[in-house]
Amino acid sequence: FRSKTISFLQGPKTKLFAERQEAVRKAVEKAFDVLQARFAIVRGPSRMMEEEDIGVVMKACVILHNMIVEDERDNYELAFDYDVAEGSAPPPTISHERHLYYETYFQRTAVIRDPQTHARLQEDLKEEIWKRSDG
Repeated sequence: FRSKTISFLQGPKTKLFAERQEAVRKAVEKAFDVLQARFAIVRGPSRMMEEEDIGVVMKACVILHNMIVEDERDNYELAFDYDVAEGSAPPPTISHERHLYYETYFQRTAVIRDPQTHARLQEDLKEEIWKRSDG
């Protein structure tokens, strides 16, 4: 689910908001693509986690990514205890029990996808961006 840039630009506030939103979205998408390619936990359903836990996981992934990039820059090779391609990785643990995280995930998804909430948040953000600009 990705938010779209406003299609019909109406007024300078909306135009400024759309320009800023597009620039930020591109930067965030690039960063997420890099982290998702490297860390499976970033690809998973983070809406099942508490907000504080998501922040900790993302910071850890960014730090690890930066450490890996620095290490690769110095031509070091990473060593893993197992080779996924060879099938020596431990099998995943699968549970079919209902879990509180799933309930939280569905509740947060419903709030995020609510059109009225989305419109209200977008208007609030547009006003904040306008206040901080020279407009």
